[in-house]
Amino acid sequence: MLSASATPTQRSYVPQQQLPQQPGSTRPSLDGLQPPAGGGRNLSASAVSFASRGPSLNPSPMPGSFSSDLRSQLNISRAGSRLDMFPLEKLDEDDGPTNEKTLAYLREALTREMKIKEGSENMLEALNTKKAKQTKDQRQRVEAELNSSNQRIKELRQRITDAQRVRAAPVTPTRARTEALFPGPNGLRSPPSASRSGAGSEVDEPTESPTFALAEILQALEVAGMTPDYYVSRANSLVDLFKRHPTLKYDLVWSVFGLRMQAMLLSESREVVASGYRMLRYVISDINSLRNIRALNTDYLVTWSLIKDRKADVEREQALKFVRAFLDVKDGVREISRAVVRSIAAAAEEPEERLRPVCLETLAEILVRDPQLLIASGGMSPLHEALADGSYKASESLTAAFLYLLDAPDRRRFLRPGNELEILFTAFTDELSSNERFLKQSAKAVSSALKTWSGLMTLALYNFRAIRSMITSMVVQAGPIRETILDLVFSLLRIKPPAWATSFLAGRRLTTYGRVTNLKGTTAKPSQAEFEDDAGEQNFVEHYTALLLAVFIKSGLVPALLKLTQDNEDATLRRKSTLLIGEVLKLSSRLLPPSWSSELQLLPELFASAAKFRDDCHFGASGVIYQISSVSKTLYRSSPSVYIPSAHNNLEIGSLEDHPKPNTAMSFDEGTFRQLLLESNVLSSSNYTKWNWDVIHRLIEGPLTSGKRLEEAIKASKFIKRIMSFYRPFKYKFSEIKSLRNTQKYVRTGCALMNALLQSPEGVKYLSDNKLLRQVAECLAQCDPTSGLTAQDPMFSKDRLADTLCGGYFPMLGILSGDVKGMQMLDRWRIFNMMYRIVDLKQRPDLIKLMLSNFDYHLQGHPRVLLSKALTAGTKDIRIYATNALRKYATHPRMGPQGPEPGDSKWAIQLLVTQLYDPEVEVCATAVKILEKACNTKNHLEYIVECRPALDHLGEIGAPLLLRFLSTSIGYHYLDGLDYISNEMDDWFLGRNDSYVSVIEASLARSFLDHQDDHTNRMSVFDDEQEMEADSHEGCRLLSDKGHFADFAATIRDHGMQSDDTELLTKVKGCLWAVGNVGSMELGAPFLESCDVVEQIIRIAQHHPVLSLRGTAFFVLGLISRSIHGLEILAENGWDSNTNLLGHSLGLCIPTDLSQLFSLQPWPHLPVTDISLPSSQKTEHTRLPAMPSRPRSQSLIKALQEAEAAGEEGGGVLLAPRVELDPDPEAQRESDDSESESESEEEEEEEEEEEEEDDESSGDEERTERQRSISDPADVKRRGFIRRAFGR
Repeated sequence: MLSASATPTQRSYVPQQQLPQQPGSTRPSLDGLQPPAGGGRNLSASAVSFASRGPSLNPSPMPGSFSSDLRSQLNISRAGSRLDMFPLEKLDEDDGPTNEKTLAYLREALTREMKIKEGSENMLEALNTKKAKQTKDQRQRVEAELNSSNQRIKELRQRITDAQRVRAAPVTPTRARTEALFPGPNGLRSPPSASRSGAGSEVDEPTESPTFALAEILQALEVAGMTPDYYVSRANSLVDLFKRHPTLKYDLVWSVFGLRMQAMLLSESREVVASGYRMLRYVISDINSLRNIRALNTDYLVTWSLIKDRKADVEREQALKFVRAFLDVKDGVREISRAVVRSIAAAAEEPEERLRPVCLETLAEILVRDPQLLIASGGMSPLHEALADGSYKASESLTAAFLYLLDAPDRRRFLRPGNELEILFTAFTDELSSNERFLKQSAKAVSSALKTWSGLMTLALYNFRAIRSMITSMVVQAGPIRETILDLVFSLLRIKPPAWATSFLAGRRLTTYGRVTNLKGTTAKPSQAEFEDDAGEQNFVEHYTALLLAVFIKSGLVPALLKLTQDNEDATLRRKSTLLIGEVLKLSSRLLPPSWSSELQLLPELFASAAKFRDDCHFGASGVIYQISSVSKTLYRSSPSVYIPSAHNNLEIGSLEDHPKPNTAMSFDEGTFRQLLLESNVLSSSNYTKWNWDVIHRLIEGPLTSGKRLEEAIKASKFIKRIMSFYRPFKYKFSEIKSLRNTQKYVRTGCALMNALLQSPEGVKYLSDNKLLRQVAECLAQCDPTSGLTAQDPMFSKDRLADTLCGGYFPMLGILSGDVKGMQMLDRWRIFNMMYRIVDLKQRPDLIKLMLSNFDYHLQGHPRVLLSKALTAGTKDIRIYATNALRKYATHPRMGPQGPEPGDSKWAIQLLVTQLYDPEVEVCATAVKILEKACNTKNHLEYIVECRPALDHLGEIGAPLLLRFLSTSIGYHYLDGLDYISNEMDDWFLGRNDSYVSVIEASLARSFLDHQDDHTNRMSVFDDEQEMEADSHEGCRLLSDKGHFADFAATIRDHGMQSDDTELLTKVKGCLWAVGNVGSMELGAPFLESCDVVEQIIRIAQHHPVLSLRGTAFFVLGLISRSIHGLEILAENGWDSNTNLLGHSLGLCIPTDLSQLFSLQPWPHLPVTDISLPSSQKTEHTRLPAMPSRPRSQSLIKALQEAEAAGEEGGGVLLAPRVELDPDPEAQRESDDSESESESEEEEEEEEEEEEEDDESSGDEERTERQRSISDPADVKRRGFIRRAFGR
């Protein structure tokens, strides 16, 4: 339908009056059309008639169908319904009623055009259902009419906008505004045509003039009396303009722009006010722009917006964002008024406030940037409440603000000692007001505080009062508080519960988890990972964990846990506390010095209770001892109990798994073997779900590794036949099983089967003749585009590899690739040939990664060639993945009968050196990290130097590897020949030590995050130039000749206790790290003996006022304790460290007396009354007069009104609410003192006057109201205040 009033068919029958058409014109000009006669045509929407769009529209047989005889001419325009009937140019010039009529005509015409447009669109939709060839001409005509309608609608909208502007009569002309805003030749531009200008324009200009667009928008905003949508749309256009032209805000003339913004902020519409705040937020550029904005009295406006109710949330939200924009400008917090901060604090105190989280974050940011402003504005109270009740979800961010202030003494004075952070423990001590969700939020905040030096030092005040209260709450409180505190201790001590912990807490016996098979499958990999990254490097996270463990032990953690295990009725909680005791004992034996852990392991209180045989507590204590013993034994079996770092022992503990172990299962007799075959249920059923896979796995790893037993199982039974049939791909048994955690046993058994078959000639022959490898090769051929084999659903498709156990065939192929006979079988079925072609497939990275990660590369052959091809010809992700596949071969040499084989890693090192020249930086960085780890072994380091890698093109990425070369003589001479050492030393001395501080502190902060895996959590010391040089005799000589160590020691001695200069603090930290790295080497002992720098570092760690610098000194002392000489010096000063069985220090050094390190004393607190704010943070600068408490005389009311009017005229303030008192307390006290003296004198004069008046009017019974008021002494005092306020 073309219109709501007439269909196209109906219009053809309506008698029309055809207007004359100018020849040769496709569209009549506006001037050539005349309006109709007075009674000629009704213009109402219901009675309007339309001119024909051509000679005729033939009637359709039925509604909705179209005839093929549509013959409208494209060059004939529409008449009767068009705006062309009216001389719009003339109508625009009329005023008053004529202008109103014009607007009515325009709106009516716009309505008709919208109906015509809707009808054309409906006709197009109907034509789309017909055949394209039959309706081609019709579609072209209708599209032409639709385009014409769109053009006319755009023109009508523009003319309506122009007519509205004429009616509004704007004050500022366009040209004058443009010239005033942007003087100069660039601001002069002729206005665009009416069809392209204005807010209603749908077509942008090819080249936009931001100055002219800004002038037009401001002029549109000047129009009064429009709807809120009108102003909001223009405000959004202005914001878009500022986004497109960010530099436009620097050229604003605030005398013009500010008036428009102020008018919007004073609007009664909430949406308009919100748009005003949004526009102001986008014009903020620097501190001067903030001052210009505040000159618009935005302090009053923002305060008024923030105190509104929830209906004005859109306005309040934009006002809050506007305030937060001040914080993004340098020193912008200096322009935030105290009245605004008070309003934000008031909103943050409401528990049900929707904007409360944003208000709290804003207050926290203000606390960090300007604590005086927040404290003087009363903003501490909502922050305390949010931390105390635990209702705020991001409590860690609020805690971080307090921790920042507590770090330095100049910021610490604004907070009260022992109060700000101890409020975090409220949820643990108040059982009635705590729920589980709030407890978890508080636990996160406490955890974040205890993982920082400022938090730990502050919470250690008053003999660890806060930590002791938390541990006591764990024993005293009930319900979820105990579990939350236990989980918090697990998290803080970085204890990862073992795999059997869940079942143990559920009540199962520990003996169930003591089996070697279970422990090997669940804990072998974690124990290897525990020592994989430890290679002789200082682990600062474990050093801090050792200190935290000592703090908990000092605060009575172990006795509290013992009491919890004996007195608690909850069995699950008892088991959890028992498990924590075992973990604490294990951790203390590994991390703490013997002076700390030896007595702790004895548990004297528990054994004393167990020894009281006549007491009832004997039975409970004995049961706890048994449980702790069982947990400790299980923990000992599930992970190594002796901590031996590989810095002093090249034998990796994880590599001990590679040793062949004697298999006692091979000694099974004939009867036992047959009994196991029957128990497996393989002989009695062909359904694999009924088989006993534990027995099958035991058989395959045991008796079937013998050729005799294997031959018996092959020939005398169907055991091997059915097992091999289960693994054949096209039997669709193993290959159709879903990939789940409990189905991985089938993959493990399949790998054990391949390994067992390779152990004997009978097994090799059987595997060669079996169809398993042939079918696997066929599955690979389905993925090889050159093989000619295709399948609708390939066995190794992406979905099947992700959802089923089809990917389990690759670990089996990996077992075969580690044996010569297995390689021959793979080569027989051309499996390697297909893999070479699969590596070239860019669209199958999942398949390539499976192959690369499962192959065994110890043997020279096709797997290494395949890996080399992936390293050089694969995509970026594949090259990175292949580079990481070399990690274990470069860092962990294969164990042979005589020990590690050093030559086994040379091929991997060669490939890694080649990766250093990869065009992608990420690949090079991965290779550098692996080679750096390989340098922990001396043989590997020497071989890497022999490869002479060129790392100049990598810059900072390759620097750590080059620094590793300095620890050997061959590497030192290699770098000395490149003139690298001298330049690098000067670079470190002149400034790189400072950047080193930032890098290592950022890495330490990341390492303490909770949501990290084990590898990212392990933070090790970065390679330092001085450390590497001190690891070789040549480097020590060069370090001594340069004299850098003496300069570092002098800096620490002269400026170590300084706390004011931030740059000097950073320099001291850099010197501390340099000294620590040198002192950690055995060859660095002469440098430590040459000066008393160790004693200075101990002094900094124990007494420095900056708490973060104490932490740096603590870590540096741990580095120094790694050397024998450094440990001796520390032992003389009351510090001790744990050692391994060989007597080598672990570098986890803590003081024997914790009070030496936690020596922070309560500091003097700065009260609120002593805080003086600058004038830029005040809204009101004049003192307010004392207002009377009851009605006064007319003269007094008149005086108040005159004073208020005078203040408004002098200050130019639009709003007059008093939101502040005089904020200067010193001036307040001085004025009060001076006023009290003058008040006493005036009171005496007033009393004398009153006595005279009383004598004169003693005979008069009635007194005037003025006399009664004067006779009141209190009123006399208030009158003196008012008189002085108004100068009367």
